[in-house]
Amino acid sequence: MIHIASVDSKKELGQFIDFPHDLYRNDKNYVPELFIAQRDMLTPGKHPFHEHSQVKLFLAYIGQRVVGRIAAILNRNHNAFTERKDGFFGFFDCIDDPKTADSLIEEASAWLKSQGAVHLIGPVNFSTNDPCGLLVEGFERPPMAMMPYNAPYYEVLLMQAGLRKKTDLLAYELEVSNSNDRSIKLLDTLQERLKRQGITIRKVNLKNFKEEVVKIREVYNSAWDKNLGFVPMTDNEFDYLAKDLKLILDPNFCIVAEKDGKFVGFALGIPDINQVLIKIRRGRLLPTGIFKLLFQKKNITRLRVLTLGVLESYRKMGIEACLYGSIIKNTYGTKITGGECSWMLEDNYLMNHAIEQINGKLYKRYRLYEKEL
Repeated sequence: MIHIASVDSKKELGQFIDFPHDLYRNDKNYVPELFIAQRDMLTPGKHPFHEHSQVKLFLAYIGQRVVGRIAAILNRNHNAFTERKDGFFGFFDCIDDPKTADSLIEEASAWLKSQGAVHLIGPVNFSTNDPCGLLVEGFERPPMAMMPYNAPYYEVLLMQAGLRKKTDLLAYELEVSNSNDRSIKLLDTLQERLKRQGITIRKVNLKNFKEEVVKIREVYNSAWDKNLGFVPMTDNEFDYLAKDLKLILDPNFCIVAEKDGKFVGFALGIPDINQVLIKIRRGRLLPTGIFKLLFQKKNITRLRVLTLGVLESYRKMGIEACLYGSIIKNTYGTKITGGECSWMLEDNYLMNHAIEQINGKLYKRYRLYEKEL
């Protein structure tokens, strides 16, 4: 008998966070999230998302055994920005059982409907600014940093629960040794051309990190405003993310385009910290996880380019090529041998073509689903 219960205590929150560790204990590609980071993210008062929106967590039990989890997410900023009445689900994990999946989706749907939502979209954790999408192709290798992972059977479970494809999110793999070096050869020429127009390409300055973050946030919230599912991040949300990223940030892979002191574009690549996290049992930093995190970061060999954006009025000037080219060039002489560009909307033909032009290969596909409530 399946029983769905809301998460109302610290013990239940611990069960919610730990359930995937048990579900994937025999999966060599599963990467545990850090417990402390997940706990803070899901706790009102700890993460700034809760300042404007609401999250309701549910666990599925058979007897005393946890067999599934889901978060119902009412993103009020998204609905205000898009003038829609969407509800989201995320943090979805489940045993291979349609009845359990149906029960979780129904419980999340009922709560969201009671809050006025008329559409259900997911999985997202909490928004498209966070890890989102269901892995539907590319199960052979672990996920990169800040990308989701799930078993292949999830796709069937969601379809049987009445959800249908909304769109796909693409991940491209790029090997430094195989990359088309055209962007590198053109880099100096493009940069000189941009300089004549008052635009410089440079690394982020960690000594003025707070000021740099403010300028990057302005580009981020402007450059992506027409993308599906996008909602601007609040100042507190962006600062929270920036604080976390600073722990692994390498300025060689955080490149900005600047004109008259104003940022007009930026690209961010982060070392694939999942190469370390996959070795940290159940996401616990203590007693030994903290040492793995500190000492193995220097051995990371992959990079995830997770965002690249240029203000609309500065596009098609060569800035995008300079940003990509600078990141690729800065891997030379390091331990970075390749990485991933993700995620890209499947209908973002301009950016997808640009990645393919430098020999990026589509190797993972994630899917967002939807249904009417």
